[in-house]
Amino acid sequence: MTVLSLRLHDREMNRLTELALSERKDKSSIARELIDYGWEFVMLRQYRMGKISVGTLAEKLELSMSEVIDLLADFGITAPLDFGDYLQGLNVLPICRDGGFNIQQTLNKTG
Repeated sequence: MTVLSLRLHDREMNRLTELALSERKDKSSIARELIDYGWEFVMLRQYRMGKISVGTLAEKLELSMSEVIDLLADFGITAPLDFGDYLQGLNVLPICRDGGFNIQQTLNKTG
C-alpha cells in the first residue's frame, strides 16, 4: 500500500473525524472509502453527461455490466438497454442453460 500525506482544512478533518466516529472506523479507512465513493460519483457523472459509455463505466468501476445497470438504477439513471436488448438476452438464455455458452452458436441463433 502506498502512503500519501495530505494537508486538510479543519472542516475536512472534522468531517473525517465525525464519520470515523460514527462508523467506528479509523480515519485512514474512512478516507480510503471516501476516495472510492468520490471515484464512483465522478464516473457516474461522466456517464450521465455522455462522456463515457456504459462499458467504460463498468471497466472504470471494475464491475460487471449487470452490476453497473443495478448501480445506475440505484441512482435513478436510466439503464442503457431497450426492449430489443432485453428480448435478445432472453433468446441467449436457453443456449447458455442447455449446453453451456458457445459464442458462435449464440451469434448464429441471435444475429
